[in-house]
Amino acid sequence: MRKLLPIFLMVAALFAICPVFAQSKKDSSVANDKQQKKDSIVAKQKQPKVVDTTVNKGAFNPRIATKRSAILPGWGQIYNKKYWKLPLVYGALGITAGVFVYNIKTYKILKQAYAYKVSGDTNLIKLIDKNYQKYSIDALRVGRNGYRQNVDYSVLFFIIFWGVNVIDATVDAQLKGFDVNDNISMNFNPGHSSMANTTGLSLVFDIHSKKLK
Repeated sequence: MRKLLPIFLMVAALFAICPVFAQSKKDSSVANDKQQKKDSIVAKQKQPKVVDTTVNKGAFNPRIATKRSAILPGWGQIYNKKYWKLPLVYGALGITAGVFVYNIKTYKILKQAYAYKVSGDTNLIKLIDKNYQKYSIDALRVGRNGYRQNVDYSVLFFIIFWGVNVIDATVDAQLKGFDVNDNISMNFNPGHSSMANTTGLSLVFDIHSKKLK
């Protein structure tokens, strides 16, 4: 028994120490988990927030602006609340329409005068507009062809201005939800990167989104 006593004492000591080591290991693991969670929360707080530069995406729909401008010039600008553009839209289209009316009217007069001159009938020649009676057949033909060409140009420019009106409304509605002001800042932020598991400096561009009233 005396020889076995030291063995029993050693075994008892081991049983007493093992729970202590197990508890110590468990406490260490819990502490590590808590520290990792704390580091993760701190890292998330230090990471720069991603600012969405679009504001109220549904407030101004480019498709609606396009359709309205295609149906009625200036309607898209009204939809975008750009009322100051209306005089430009209607001014360009109005002037072009006025030039078209003048050209088509003069073309018809010259066309008729040319036909009467070519016929050689004195009764018809007397019906020619007084402003063009003195012109020769060649001069009337050149004037008729010139005004006919001007009519085509008037129609072309009218279509172009109408298209510019549609494009302007579409682009304006598309950019309406983006911050295009100069309120942009650049900062260096120290912090911990959870992805790279490193700590350092980060270059952050802060684009402040604007609020629509």
